[in-house]
Amino acid sequence: MEKFNILTINPGSTSTKISYFYEDGREIKEELHHESEELQKMNQEDEIEYRLSLINNSLNKNLVDMNKTHAVVGRGGLLKPLKSGTYSVNEEMLIDLKSGVYGKHASNYGGILAQKISLLYNIPAYIVDPVVVDEMSDIAKISGIPEIPRKSIFHALNQKAVAKVHCEKINKKYNESSLIVAHMGGGISVGLHYNGEVIDVNNALDGDGPFSPERSGGVPIGDFFKGFYNEEYSKDFLLKRIKGQGGIVGYLGTNNVKKIVEDIKAGNIEAKKIIDAMCYQIAKEIGGLSTILSGNIDNIILTGGMAYSDYIISKIKEKISFICEVIVIPGENEMLSLYHGGCRVLSKEESVKSY
Repeated sequence: MEKFNILTINPGSTSTKISYFYEDGREIKEELHHESEELQKMNQEDEIEYRLSLINNSLNKNLVDMNKTHAVVGRGGLLKPLKSGTYSVNEEMLIDLKSGVYGKHASNYGGILAQKISLLYNIPAYIVDPVVVDEMSDIAKISGIPEIPRKSIFHALNQKAVAKVHCEKINKKYNESSLIVAHMGGGISVGLHYNGEVIDVNNALDGDGPFSPERSGGVPIGDFFKGFYNEEYSKDFLLKRIKGQGGIVGYLGTNNVKKIVEDIKAGNIEAKKIIDAMCYQIAKEIGGLSTILSGNIDNIILTGGMAYSDYIISKIKEKISFICEVIVIPGENEMLSLYHGGCRVLSKEESVKSY
């Protein structure tokens, strides 16, 4: 793949990560931290300008010549369902990102900040594989309740990137492969990649699939309704039980998986039970997806931050290794994934998509 000078931007709730990739292979990266109390005092436009000023200060400090930059690539936010790919930032996208019509999240600022910088330096602005990438088959979207179809909201950026890197490594085309990719981070998504599309995946944001460090996963909905349908509980409270205060946090009071695994090694029986249950659910999700292709899976890939844990990997592997070879690619590699998305369209390997 041809290389270019590209700035990548990944906004989070209390930080903005930036990486500048040079065509000669060098990389400058920095995580710009923000005090949440300060951000809460700002309106949207003020926060965007604040983050932009920090980005520009960092680029100046690191002597980055933006006049030699080929593109800027931002993290994709909550948008309408999209096919996988690299999208140019246009006015319609900016309207949806700013309004939060499909959801409000710090990642929405990725495309907005990219567009601001693109105007300053007359370079193209892109986003790559936002979490709303939707390639699910029609049958996979049927939930059991007609008013509530299953949705594709997952770690598309990293899942797609590690799948393509793996296929390149074994000299096989991604669009001719059958893979199951499990991204294991604060949320967990397990996707079935078939001939270049993720034809089934759990909604890793809103209560579907395995529970994770911060999310409930799929819970018995009848018991949830009966247990919490009460004036005492607000909508915000209920949503936080699903996302933010569910999963491992709900059981153990912390989302620090590294520390919990250390506690397991020190003999903490309760911590072991909860982590083992999470691994059990991840393995069950992988096994379930393998049936869709009658077990004809080329490889299973385990990725995300929790893939650094030998304990977690071993627990999952012992249940799924009978299906096919299991590949471990730890970490999220988000900035590199954004960079590669930009390179693919600049080198004409892929066509840029329009929102």
